[in-house]
Amino acid sequence: MYEIVRKEELAANIYLMDVVAPRVTHSCLPGQFIIAKDGEDGERVPLTICDYDREKQTVTIVVQEIGASTGKMHALSVGDSFTDFVGPLGLPSDLCLEKNLDDVKKKKIVFIAGGLGAAPVYPQVKWLHEHGVEVDVIMGSRTKDLLFYMDEMKAVAKNVYICTDDGSFGFEGMGTNQLQALYDQGITYDHCVAIGPMIMMKFVCKLTKELGLHTIVSMNPIMVDGTGMCGACRLIVDGKVKFACVDGPEFDGHLVDFDLAMSRMAQYKTEEGRKKLAFEEGETHHGGCGQCADADQGKGGAQ
Repeated sequence: MYEIVRKEELAANIYLMDVVAPRVTHSCLPGQFIIAKDGEDGERVPLTICDYDREKQTVTIVVQEIGASTGKMHALSVGDSFTDFVGPLGLPSDLCLEKNLDDVKKKKIVFIAGGLGAAPVYPQVKWLHEHGVEVDVIMGSRTKDLLFYMDEMKAVAKNVYICTDDGSFGFEGMGTNQLQALYDQGITYDHCVAIGPMIMMKFVCKLTKELGLHTIVSMNPIMVDGTGMCGACRLIVDGKVKFACVDGPEFDGHLVDFDLAMSRMAQYKTEEGRKKLAFEEGETHHGGCGQCADADQGKGGAQ
């Protein structure tokens, strides 16, 4: 059992939990995720590792209540426990690997966090700050009431630019508008990480491609099972089959087929849609170990 030792409401229907999980904290890094389950009959829910404390052996997760399973999680209190808390899963961010640190220090980096994307952006920015790399962050939300992690982000970032779609706080506009405004002021970058809703990442990539700005995106919004077995997070990257949970969740945003990914995500929500996708995609529908797609893709499947 994995005990909840802290619970805090960050915004409407968005809450933070610190969970005791020694095995996860032993080796986790920013960019990875866990799978949590509440009760033996509960649904497996993939959640980003938003922070961790190796000394206290706790992992921080941020959950938005959008359905029955996350609603049950919302009902949990300090002292309650998750039945399962599996991880770390997925690949760590390339920026947060010691072996890449010298190259990372040469880059001028901007993170763009849309909505709940502030949660997975924060641990990366924090890790980089702790290793002597200062980065800028653009935090965007629909409205002021949905913003969170602002103070935490300001403590670890060089500059934090906050924007809201309705202008209720900070810059009026979306993250793309804020990035373009910075470029108009002569503030440029050579590496961007965008994390947030699929449509947000798509339009960030459209802009950054025009700007010649290399961009990494996190495809965690399309995960369901989190182990590659369900096929939900199958996507096309540079013409090849990939699975976000085992090959990612981070990919080169300029190579991701966002239109196909969003279409699959909508279709996957119905039983009929899932069966149709499984029929059309054959053996490449399921990720499994991330390697089984090669046979039907001319060695161009999940690597």
